[in-house]
Amino acid sequence: MKAHTKETQATMTPEKSLQFLKEGNQRFQDNLKAHRNLLEQVNDTSDGQFPFATILSCIDSRVSAELVFDQGLGDIFSIRIAGNFVNQDILGSMEFACKLAGTKLVVVLGHTSCGAVKGACDNAKLGNLTAMLNNIKPAVNSVAEPKEENLRTSANLEFVDSVAVKNVKLTIERIRNESDVLADMEQKGEIMIVGAMYDVNDGSVSFF
Repeated sequence: MKAHTKETQATMTPEKSLQFLKEGNQRFQDNLKAHRNLLEQVNDTSDGQFPFATILSCIDSRVSAELVFDQGLGDIFSIRIAGNFVNQDILGSMEFACKLAGTKLVVVLGHTSCGAVKGACDNAKLGNLTAMLNNIKPAVNSVAEPKEENLRTSANLEFVDSVAVKNVKLTIERIRNESDVLADMEQKGEIMIVGAMYDVNDGSVSFF
């Protein structure tokens, strides 16, 4: 499989880009990776890059976007931060990726059993981590059930995963509300902004 070129990137639509990721994740689950010569892709992308998607995911070592979507060099912009939330710097990176570099799809990818989400559920305190986890607290507070405080902790993995899903949805809302550039591109049909969850148990990605 060749690296994307300006010409192939131009043929990508938001819908086609999403389908590429879905097919890549299915290959990952089936352990049937697409054949790539990565050194050849290094050479092919030395003069430029033409990715088709931008993926915001967690730093979790089990959730590498390039691997779980079976993508090669030059295929995706990968933004990683614990808890896959956005700030001004990340929004600026997304705007560059879509408006200037031509990606057609933005994916906010959460995952099950997320350590950052667990930390937010437990009100973890540790240096700069404390302030970082505050970005996930709105998702914790937005999940109504269960109401019992003793069940709203990292020990309740169902609650943790519900918070992770809510965090993805709230992150997408922030992208639309805080980036006029991306909101305008989405409204015009130039890009899609979608959420997804990766299951650390079986390697599957569910889009929503």
